[in-house]
Amino acid sequence: MLQISKLTALIIATLASITSSQIVNALPTQTLTVVVNGINNKKGQICIGVYDREKGFPSSTSNLADSACVNITGNTLKHKFFGLKPGNYAVAIVDDQNGDRKLNKDFFGIPTEGFGISNNPIVSIQTGTPDFGKAKFLLDKNTTINITVKYSLDP
Repeated sequence: MLQISKLTALIIATLASITSSQIVNALPTQTLTVVVNGINNKKGQICIGVYDREKGFPSSTSNLADSACVNITGNTLKHKFFGLKPGNYAVAIVDDQNGDRKLNKDFFGIPTEGFGISNNPIVSIQTGTPDFGKAKFLLDKNTTINITVKYSLDP
């Protein structure tokens, strides 16, 4: 009878550890709302890239955690991303006027379309393209970020 009790205790302990490990691994997902302000154009799309790591930020689309292109309907646009895990993220947007889903640049590498980055960092010839560290924010609950479109480099 003592052996049955030890076996029962072992089974209960095993089931309890499996259940608690599933609870720990099942992190709740969050909603990110991106609000884009200062849109000058009335046609085209705003393409939004959500990054969860530094690699590829902000110009590569191969390392995106999520993305969307949304038709422009006014000076402000709002889009929600669902199912993101808590953590650090950065967002880059493009006012895509020609439908190629990338930020077009001139011969010198200066953007010819509107763009924006989370935290609205300064983007100038002196500062260059902001890195992930300057653009990142913590998504630990349902979060809203505001990005202002820039149509030229900062002075």
